Amino acid sequence: MKKLLLSLLLLTSAGAALAAPQIITVSRFEIGKAQWAFNREEVMLTCRPGNALYAINPSTLVQYPLNPAAEQEVKEGKTTAQPISVIQIDDPQHPGQKKSLAPFIERAGKLC
Repeated sequence: MKKLLLSLLLLTSAGAALAAPQIITVSRFEIGKAQWAFNREEVMLTCRPGNALYAINPSTLVQYPLNPAAEQEVKEGKTTAQPISVIQIDDPQHPGQKKSLAPFIERAGKLC
């Protein structure tokens, strides 16, 4: 009976771990200065249920929505986040525009 209970407990905890959102950390060094779009040296990327993609500042744990699904969650009050423009840098090649988030959206999307 104890073995069965222990087995069920381990199976339950393993299932919960697999259901948890995955998070990866990416750095300016890894991505390259030319494509790096943030004023931080590194950010964490995650995909939540419903394909809501977020960048997270590792030092403050503030979240920033990367796609419309994440922005909708923030509007609906399901999560708290700051606009991505807070940490997104200007593109020196295109004055008046911010650097592209495409590489980060693609990386975060692979976590879904």
